[in-house]
Amino acid sequence: MTIEQVIKKVKENDHGADTDLIRLAYDFALKAHSGQKRKNGEEYIQHSLHTAFILTQIRADVPSIIAGLLHDVPEDTEFTLKDVEKNFGKEVAMLVEGITKLSKIKYRGIERYRESLKKMFLAMAHDLRVILIKFCDRLHNLRTLDALSPEKQQRIAQETMEIFSPIAGLLGIWRLKWQMDDLCFKYLLPEEFKKLEYKYEVEKKLERTQFINKVRDVLGKKFKEEGIENEIEGRFKHLFSIYQKMQKKGQQFDDIYDVFALRIITTSVANCYKILGLIHTIWRPKPNRVKDYIAVPKPNGYRSLHTTVFCLDNKLVEFQIRTKEMNEEAHYGIAAHWYYKQKEGENIVKQPAWIKEILDMQRATENAHDFIKKIKFDVFQDRIFVFSPKGDVFELPRESTPVDFAYAVHTDIGNKAAGAIVNEQITTLDHILKNGDVVNIIIEKNRKTPNKDWLRFVKTARARDKIKQNSAKSTFDSLKKFFPGK
Repeated sequence: MTIEQVIKKVKENDHGADTDLIRLAYDFALKAHSGQKRKNGEEYIQHSLHTAFILTQIRADVPSIIAGLLHDVPEDTEFTLKDVEKNFGKEVAMLVEGITKLSKIKYRGIERYRESLKKMFLAMAHDLRVILIKFCDRLHNLRTLDALSPEKQQRIAQETMEIFSPIAGLLGIWRLKWQMDDLCFKYLLPEEFKKLEYKYEVEKKLERTQFINKVRDVLGKKFKEEGIENEIEGRFKHLFSIYQKMQKKGQQFDDIYDVFALRIITTSVANCYKILGLIHTIWRPKPNRVKDYIAVPKPNGYRSLHTTVFCLDNKLVEFQIRTKEMNEEAHYGIAAHWYYKQKEGENIVKQPAWIKEILDMQRATENAHDFIKKIKFDVFQDRIFVFSPKGDVFELPRESTPVDFAYAVHTDIGNKAAGAIVNEQITTLDHILKNGDVVNIIIEKNRKTPNKDWLRFVKTARARDKIKQNSAKSTFDSLKKFFPGK
């Protein structure tokens, strides 16, 4: 990797970017890391360059790329954070300081580890670019894990799967998440990885390519007749994603119909819906497999139309239809969002709602063990979104119940919940909610306290905490009757 490759990619993303400052940062990092080698024997500057290059691939801004080049300087060289600030300004220094704090996370006993993770979440919530840079740093470290001992390989891979990969998913940075997942899969389950890799890359590759080309030919002619501008590309599932699906559904590799998909990128939202209609006139759609994430985006901002159809030879194929901007956001998540906002001249980027959730949890939880437990339990699960009867959207962890929804709306509604109506059907309070459900809570006005038995099935920290608090208050009020004046 060379600085010229980094700068070339920066210019591709933004012709007006200040590449002179990037080059100065490289010269500074080269001098700082002079004589240093990595475990695999290469010059240390290579790690800095690779980190910066991965940042350019997710369209990070110039301060982030400079911070990527300098991220190990204060910790591993004689130069300090003040030197970084003096040469590159406060913004870059702040980012480097954030990464330096995260770099100090070492596994030295579970309690210290949890406390360190707590700091990591706070640094991330302060400025998301810190965690983006850390992702790129981590990805390059995963690519060079071969140089480390098997024990370190396992620890780093496990930590990545538990902490970094889920955060990347929440931020919608799938390009990095998939790569991290597959690299960790290789080290955590090497035999399963080898078997799947052979099946996917050797046995089925030619068959997949030929099939995709046939489908592309059919669609290309149809779109040309209709005058619709588009690009058609094959999209393959990543190995760990396939493995997870096989485990979850008890299926063999050949049973998974969406190992690959065709992605169609067009010029407008109107064209997206027009293309969906054309595909359905050519091939019969599979029931319940048409999903409109343009009208109702996923919680992390993902937008696209999905449909699975009985395609050539009656083979099930998934199509994903989106605009170029949606495609960029699907690959790069919040980093792409920043990129487009910068191009429009906007500087303010809203943090995702779950970042506020992390901060709220941190403020309400003094114990680091409880904090990390809540984070992993609540935030790192797959998310669902459900609707109130008025159309308000509420984001919840997967497998949440009407009680979780009730407390998300208001504490009083949670405390007084007596039943639920989900999609116009009366259900029990332990009913598992699904994406897109419309939930109406039936309340009992005279009820003052929640049912302690709800603790057996609620999923959110908020619901658990409110049930415990209000149950304890009820017990205390009852005791007061026996001890008047106390």
